[in-house]
Amino acid sequence: MGVKKKKEMQIAVLTICCQDLETLKSFADVEGKNLASLLLRCVQLTDGVSQIHYVKQIVPLLEKVDKNGVCDPTIQSCLDILAGIYLSLSLKNPLKKVLASSLNSLPEFFLPEAVHRFTSRLQEELNTTDLYSYRKVIDNISSCMENFNLGRAGVNNLLKNVLHFLQKSLIEILEENRKRAGNHIIQTRLMNDLLVGIRVSMMLVQKVQDFQGNLWKASSSPIWQNMCGLLSIFTKFLSDDDLLQTVQSTSGLAIILFIKTIFHPSEKIPHLISSVLLRSVDCTSVPEWFMSSCRSLCCGNVSGSAVLFLCQGTLAMLDWQNGSMGRSGEALLLDTARVLFTLSSQIKEPTLEMFLSRIMASWTNSAIQVLESSSPSLRVSLNGNSSIVGRLLEYVYTHWEHPLDALRHQTKIMFKNLLQMHRLTVEGAVLVPDPFFVKLTESLLRLEWHIKGKYMCLGCLVECIGIEHILAIDKTIPSQILEVMGDQSLVPYASDLLETMFKNHKSHLKSQTAESSWIDQWHETWVSPLLFILCEGNLDQKSYVIDYYLPKLLSYSPESLQYMVKILQTSIDAKTGQEQSFPSLGSCNSRGALGALMACLRIARAHGHLQSATDTWENLVSGARIKQGLIHQHCQVRIDTLGLLCESNRSTEIVTMEEMQWIQFFITYNLNSQSPGVRQQICSLLKKLFCRIQESSQVLYKLEQNKSKHEPEKKLTKQHPSVSLQQYKNFMSSICNSLFEALFPGSSYSTRFSALTILGSIAEVFHVPEGKFSVLLPFFEVLFLPCNSCLYIMKFKLSPFSLIIICQPQSVIFMNYAYYGKSSSSYLPNLFVAVLR
Repeated sequence: MGVKKKKEMQIAVLTICCQDLETLKSFADVEGKNLASLLLRCVQLTDGVSQIHYVKQIVPLLEKVDKNGVCDPTIQSCLDILAGIYLSLSLKNPLKKVLASSLNSLPEFFLPEAVHRFTSRLQEELNTTDLYSYRKVIDNISSCMENFNLGRAGVNNLLKNVLHFLQKSLIEILEENRKRAGNHIIQTRLMNDLLVGIRVSMMLVQKVQDFQGNLWKASSSPIWQNMCGLLSIFTKFLSDDDLLQTVQSTSGLAIILFIKTIFHPSEKIPHLISSVLLRSVDCTSVPEWFMSSCRSLCCGNVSGSAVLFLCQGTLAMLDWQNGSMGRSGEALLLDTARVLFTLSSQIKEPTLEMFLSRIMASWTNSAIQVLESSSPSLRVSLNGNSSIVGRLLEYVYTHWEHPLDALRHQTKIMFKNLLQMHRLTVEGAVLVPDPFFVKLTESLLRLEWHIKGKYMCLGCLVECIGIEHILAIDKTIPSQILEVMGDQSLVPYASDLLETMFKNHKSHLKSQTAESSWIDQWHETWVSPLLFILCEGNLDQKSYVIDYYLPKLLSYSPESLQYMVKILQTSIDAKTGQEQSFPSLGSCNSRGALGALMACLRIARAHGHLQSATDTWENLVSGARIKQGLIHQHCQVRIDTLGLLCESNRSTEIVTMEEMQWIQFFITYNLNSQSPGVRQQICSLLKKLFCRIQESSQVLYKLEQNKSKHEPEKKLTKQHPSVSLQQYKNFMSSICNSLFEALFPGSSYSTRFSALTILGSIAEVFHVPEGKFSVLLPFFEVLFLPCNSCLYIMKFKLSPFSLIIICQPQSVIFMNYAYYGKSSSSYLPNLFVAVLR
């Protein structure tokens, strides 16, 4: 496979107008050392990446200039051109951020002049009348507020102009959008411009310092008038169903933010917003500016979607922490919940349902913030037995199996927050046996296990109050969950819940006692039911438990493997007797304890919990037991045992002599499998083994070449590398002999197919492209040379079936011949003669 070329960074080149270019040329010095010369060289480049290098030299050059340099016309002109360059760059161009970062480090005595120049250039931008240039100006306003000192100063100097531009641009873009009705491409672009314009307006209010005071809050103030004008526009957007819902929802955020910023005194803001949400505004008691800007919210028929987006703005834009809004804030929180409940029964449109679920989850977040410093009355209103929490639980139960993943995720957030809310309302009291938690747990456990939402809620409950209280209600829960793991649709939910439970239980038990006795209780609760399923469960249960649950359990508690092995070995010995050599345990319909043992060991080794060192194997399982698994009547037991030998989490792990002997033993008895699926698994696992041999042989060869480095050698193998390499060669030679011998006349289809497929895998794994090196290559050169293959074919008189397969152009063995440049015409007749003789 060819080497992938690293993708080069593409950066648009910065350019300047002809007038600025002439200015730089006029100020550039002969030596080319002043700022004008630097900028001139920079703008004449045609590579954006190279231009970054020059931009980074601007400030170091200016740092060498003394304070008198501020009056230098060259520097003044260059600062003016730099402002123009910044505003000309697109928002996504890395040069824009690099330039901003550089200018942030300008020497302090240059700042007044730099701000003056930048303000002038920004004013020119704001004066544009080209509607399709508005987006570029809006983007520049946004970038000025993001970590750019000169930009923020320029926006502050031109705040009323900036607000006026945003107001004008939003009105004109909306009108252009109406004119372009039917042209979806242009309309989509224009609506995106509207969305960005609203967000930038909100950014200004949140980041500009002038808005923190009250000096601008006078009806004659241009800033005040522009703020009211923008509020009026946002109100119009909110009720315009021809706009994208993202534009409407963002307008809802902006309305609440602007009301919060403009309205005075701030203590009355919660009451005003409550009246808007409840559609009960008293038009005689609200300020005139509010009526003129938000008349449709006060007197009109406000749509459900508009109210929904105002609820979103209320929760997102007001400060709910530390009880800063007092009792009126608590009342607003409760009113918002009631409005959301009403909307939940009215809204049927899928996208609005998604908005509603997010907003209700956001409400629970706000409730938690308020409860942390709330009044006793609010705690009563939001405890687990309150009507509001009851309605929220009803919403969770109704939507926890919703087709949309995102909506189901919101119900999980809501349920988790509801538990936290109740904890805050009973702070200081004993959580268990708390009546709410006990009742909630019992009601969840009574539900059928096929309800997927049950798993999510139980997981949250475990995290909140701990598993021990749930086990006290019903200690058979682990077994119940494992029982349903025969249903593929429930497996991910069940395995995740079990993981949450056993982790929580272990932490609890360890915290209760310093002794090791707790592990027995943990094993009895979580491992014993697992072993029962592995031994006695149906095929689907076993398969899913092995694939999903067992790896999680072993990853969290690798030491539990010894317990599993001990229990299963005891069970095997109780059924078969201690002294039998390797009888065929179980039947073709039952894996039994031996199958469970091999599955546990295979998963443990594949995930790095079991090493292949001889003493480790002997401590856990005997060679006789391995052989029992390799000839077991149940095919999956044989596959798991083979997988135990072939799979490893390290591709360079040395294959021991014992493993190679077991593999030979397996091949002797298992080439004739009648199941295509089993044959495929056998070939796949053996290919993994060959890959391990190939990769580990490279490591062994390097160790042999550098015999002075003994430490790495000890980590990989207990014997000399040359000995291991020779064992590899002997093993592969023996395997290939066995496979060729299996191609005798009269051998079954399955035997021939397995043998040829495995031979093909060997040829594929040990095939080395020209110019590369392989430790074992000399052996395989001899094995797969056409002349040697002819000897094999003539010796064993291959069947026509075997010959046809070998000679197929797509056959790996045939391609191996071609690799060595041998013409098939010289030996194919001999093959046919040998076969047909």
